[in-house]
Amino acid sequence: MPSEKADNIHASVLPDETVEILNARSGGIFVDATLGLGGHSEAILNASDENRVVAMDQDQDAIRLATDRLKGFSDRISVFHSNFSEIRSVLAKAGIEKVDGIFADLGVSSLQLDSEERGFSFRFDGPLDMRMDLTSNDATAAELLATLSEFDIADVIYKYGEERSSRRIARRIVEKREAGEPITTTGELARLTERSVRRSKKDKLHPATRTFQALRIAVNREMEVLEKFIVEAVSSLKIDGRLAIISFHSLEDRIVKHSFQRMAGKCICPPRMPQCICGARTEVEILTRKPIIPSEFEIAENIRSRSAKLRAVRKVAATQAS
Repeated sequence: MPSEKADNIHASVLPDETVEILNARSGGIFVDATLGLGGHSEAILNASDENRVVAMDQDQDAIRLATDRLKGFSDRISVFHSNFSEIRSVLAKAGIEKVDGIFADLGVSSLQLDSEERGFSFRFDGPLDMRMDLTSNDATAAELLATLSEFDIADVIYKYGEERSSRRIARRIVEKREAGEPITTTGELARLTERSVRRSKKDKLHPATRTFQALRIAVNREMEVLEKFIVEAVSSLKIDGRLAIISFHSLEDRIVKHSFQRMAGKCICPPRMPQCICGARTEVEILTRKPIIPSEFEIAENIRSRSAKLRAVRKVAATQAS
């Protein structure tokens, strides 16, 4: 039984498509590696009375709301406070070796974006935190800006945000820091980036969008964690089990796409090599040659779904880590 509060905060993206690509109507054990507010877990549990879900999330606020939303399924779902890269450890705790399907939604939830205290959004003036897991000892975004060199700040903003004005932004951040005025709030960072980014008339993005994205990725080590998760997830599948991932920006989608291709046996050796030495080995079959994207109707109902891309694979051979 969904909680009205959880439903009002967040609408799940591509829920029907996720159920179909996971083959969740046939019954089995599934992992929701990014529980969020429980929308995808709810869809999987509703797909078959035979389904069990092992869910995890690093955000305890999300876990609390999702647990309330899914209380009608309490006998078929187990929830763990963990980062999705620790999927094998979580399954071990649950007493499960292999599963039929695994799902991950890489987006930041509305719960996080709309929280002034979390520091994910430039729409509010709050602490510049950006940690997905507030119980972790990881450095906050403000701490990164207070300790990284100008070069490293620029590198983070350009690498993870693809922001062309990264050097100018980094220089002004360091100038304020050296003047005894370090950036500690979202409002301060948003105003600084607005003064630093050159915008064209065609640019619809807020000037701070790419910088905030970059810092969030750096704080939570999202790209590094994602690569580890994909390998661990495939190794946790049964043969014929499926892994489905929804990404929301090009950097994530690129990692998912290339990881799937590599695990599907695509050789990445230079073209003139007489034989393959990269170790490409077919472990999965790609189910989505092109990513599944939301319909115009879904985008109209939930504007935050507009950049979503769903990719999926089916495991066809035992992995070397299995």
